Amino acid sequence: MPLHAVEDVDDAYRATKALLWPVDRSVWLKLAVVVLFAAGPGGGFSGAQTSAPIEGGGSGGSPGMGLPGGIQSPGAIGGAEWLVIAAIVGIISIIVLGSLFVGSVMEFVLVESIRTETVSLREYWGRRWPQGVRLFGFRLLLGLVGLGGLALVAALIVVPLVLDVGGGIGAPILSLLAVLPLLAVLALLTGLIDGFTTVFVVPIMIREERTLLGAWGRLWPTITAEPWQYLAYVAVSVVLSVVGGIVSALAVGVGAVALLVPFGLLAAGGVFVATAVEPLGIGIVVFAALLFGLALIAVAALVQVPIVVYLRYYALFVLGDIEGSLDLITDRRAAVRVADGGTAGERPGNAAADTDDGGADTDETE
Repeated sequence: MPLHAVEDVDDAYRATKALLWPVDRSVWLKLAVVVLFAAGPGGGFSGAQTSAPIEGGGSGGSPGMGLPGGIQSPGAIGGAEWLVIAAIVGIISIIVLGSLFVGSVMEFVLVESIRTETVSLREYWGRRWPQGVRLFGFRLLLGLVGLGGLALVAALIVVPLVLDVGGGIGAPILSLLAVLPLLAVLALLTGLIDGFTTVFVVPIMIREERTLLGAWGRLWPTITAEPWQYLAYVAVSVVLSVVGGIVSALAVGVGAVALLVPFGLLAAGGVFVATAVEPLGIGIVVFAALLFGLALIAVAALVQVPIVVYLRYYALFVLGDIEGSLDLITDRRAAVRVADGGTAGERPGNAAADTDDGGADTDETE
């Protein structure tokens, strides 16, 4: 039995090259905006928790007792400070949730751009944002599950120490070691669900105009019927993602070094000006740092364009080969395989090319 995940590696490369080469500046810039928000196979959350012991040993302390380094304890923080903290947390939460929502809609914009081979941000956003809301809610739920796992880890460490149950640090460490395998399984399952939702369920939602759960119901029978094909996809896609990540990191590193020259000179000029007019010099340095950061983000987005497009093409090729009725790129699939000296129907799944609306997809352009 041929493994589509292996056979489709070259096909995805040819399809990506056909879309992105020769370079069309408008296409690359629009895709860079899309990729900036939809750069990964999913949207997750991460968090960190730090704590510092209160000075004074284990004999306890008053609510106003100071923390190391002059940091105030919670009891010493007034109402105004809590309002500022709440405002900062609220702003960060809005930014994170807003980015997650935009990224969820951009997943649909990306797939639509690939299947029609025409990038139209406004049109695809207007058409697909309701489905993006469903993906946003689903990702938010998975993120809460992940945060629940982190909260469990924190509780296993902090609660025994706070309650002073005895045993020192050994008890929480043993509890943590006992629950780590379950957390690893949870992380694996949520990662697979999130990844499959992004690369397989989103295309099905587009292809058959289904809800997210309805698309999962459509995908699941193909997974149970062809488990080895999907396992092969997971294995190969991990390797491809790692290779793409390394290439991307190297390219962004080179870009960062190149950008350091002009912006470093600008910052150096700011330092020189600061010797005479300190506020102006500081402003120039901050401005240079801000421009450098924005330029580096732009470079990273452009570098990610061919990598992300390739990985999405790859998933679409695999999905269409496993189940022909779910093929979104029938015409491109046929073109790259004929160009390779074969025929469009050489692999399973292409028999449906005559019955699906793949040809109509290419007409959905601006």
